[in-house]
Amino acid sequence: MNKKVFFGATFLMLGSSFVFGQEIQIDEKVNELDEVVISDSKFKLKREQSGKVITKITAEELERSQGLSVATVLTRSAGLFINGSGSAAGQNLGVYVRGGRNRQVVIRIDGVTVSDPSSSAGDFDLRLLSVNQIKEIEILKGASSTLYGSGAAAAVINITTKAESKNKISANFQSSIGTNQSQEDQDYDVNEFVNLASINGTLGKVSYLASVGNQFSDGLSAAEAEGAESDAFSKFNVYAKLGYKWNSNFKFHVFGNIDQFKNDFDAGAGVDGDNQFDSQQLRVGSFWEMKYPNGSFIFTNSYASIERDLTQSSFPSKYEGKVHTFDAYNKYTFNNTLHTVIGANGSYSDFSLQNIPFGGIRLQEAISDNDAEFDIIDPYVNLVYASDFGLNINAGARLNIHSVYDNQMVYNINPSYTYTFDNSYIKGLASYSTAYITPSLFQLYDTAFFSGNPDLEPEESTTIEGGVEFSHQKNATVSIVYFNRKSENFITFDPTTFVNVNSINDIEVDGVELEASAKLLDDKLSVSGNYTYTNIHKLDDNIRIPEHMINASVGYQLGEKTYTSVSYQYNTERGDNDFSNLDPVTFAPTRVSLDGYGLLDFYISHQLLKNLSVYASMNNITNEDYQEIFGFSTRGRNARIGFNLEF
Repeated sequence: MNKKVFFGATFLMLGSSFVFGQEIQIDEKVNELDEVVISDSKFKLKREQSGKVITKITAEELERSQGLSVATVLTRSAGLFINGSGSAAGQNLGVYVRGGRNRQVVIRIDGVTVSDPSSSAGDFDLRLLSVNQIKEIEILKGASSTLYGSGAAAAVINITTKAESKNKISANFQSSIGTNQSQEDQDYDVNEFVNLASINGTLGKVSYLASVGNQFSDGLSAAEAEGAESDAFSKFNVYAKLGYKWNSNFKFHVFGNIDQFKNDFDAGAGVDGDNQFDSQQLRVGSFWEMKYPNGSFIFTNSYASIERDLTQSSFPSKYEGKVHTFDAYNKYTFNNTLHTVIGANGSYSDFSLQNIPFGGIRLQEAISDNDAEFDIIDPYVNLVYASDFGLNINAGARLNIHSVYDNQMVYNINPSYTYTFDNSYIKGLASYSTAYITPSLFQLYDTAFFSGNPDLEPEESTTIEGGVEFSHQKNATVSIVYFNRKSENFITFDPTTFVNVNSINDIEVDGVELEASAKLLDDKLSVSGNYTYTNIHKLDDNIRIPEHMINASVGYQLGEKTYTSVSYQYNTERGDNDFSNLDPVTFAPTRVSLDGYGLLDFYISHQLLKNLSVYASMNNITNEDYQEIFGFSTRGRNARIGFNLEF
């Protein structure tokens, strides 16, 4: 373990962290050369004017992540750990940010909050998404309920899909093949295929985009069991968007997508099985923007229908959920220093569940969507003050109006001060934010598995942050942030009865995030890395959360047409539950420890023609043997080759 820590620390010293820019300028007057962010205010602000340290996963990095899952790309970020990203492709994902859980993270796609009311935590399933359809990702950590509503207690992940070309017609084709093998199986059979075809363009005032993507993988068993059969995973994505720009002041677009996957899975930890899970999401919506002097009005809405089918499994059941959302807000700039957002955000959710009751032979309705439903309408206001002498203040408030619970006010105050010199700056920042998480429909109304508890109270939390960021002539950035989050009425479940309950104790967690990045040798050499410490000893429920995480990478432009990089990730040991070994008195699962692990990856790409590039990658070069989830397999050394063709 000491060697692995030393290896990761060496990478970190070579050039830690990648605090990639974001897109936030205050107006469209911001110089395009300035790094900008948008997630913490809904305005485009220069990075030095933002009171947060926001991570941006750029289009360039995503281009170099073809064939990887969205979860794998995200887990390289500071403070964000997605458990299951290195396991079989269909493995359930645990999104842990700063010691938080899936339900404490809001995911947004093109400005629309996405969720799944039929899942136990109400969270969106990242397995539905494909990297090759995404343009960029912003990660805003800390409580952000003021702008993004219930659930935004630990982080907001803002995903932007690829936009249409300004040409009349453009096309993009991507394809890759690779292995999908465990540490013991190193035969290098081709068992994974990822493809994308897209056509898009702009004809006068009309823009259009249509894309189709798919993934298939086999060869790896979900459970780590002797003689276990491989579990296949297949995914299919269709996305279409049609827009109209009346003039420079008014535009809109409508969109629709179908995302679905099928996944074979096993009976449990270390136990082979023959089960299948089908998941499908249909989502449609629209975006409208009207500009006027000093401001703009924006309206987004979406409707999503989700089906999760487990009828071909040892516990036959079928989940269906629907969610309608809208966000209407007005952005107004009073002058060069004062900017406001006033809006209202709403959602309506319901779900139903069918299963086979004990002794039955046919599916029967266990939960009705007439009972399992609620709606939320939240008015909110946010203000940004960005002075010309370095002081910046971001503050706001939101009133949560919930059909099941009493009204709840959340707020934030986020001051920062930036001192600029010689095209460089040093910024000090602090924030105090509150968040509010209502129980999911499943947590309230589940009767099929007897985990529902209609007496659950909403979870409330407060987050304190403080940090420093230094940027040297736009070529190097270093930041360090301390965070502390305290939660009341933390929603968990009784390990003996599996009923959802509110914890009687307040839950507190704190930690530190360090990020650094630099470009050297005329930008040919890029080094980046991050380190995260999460004080898991304060958490009652710290299952699968590493105390220390290190990510680091070194990239080099070998020539005008060739780029290569090496990256490393290390996570310390984590705890997990062994449900096959229960306490004979309390029936609680036995606590086990999962060893720490380090993963070394290599990537190289080459521009063969003006519109054709090829690439190759190898992941887990050292064939590290580890577990993310007790009793389940992970991917060993794997190779991939592919191409990207654009017209």
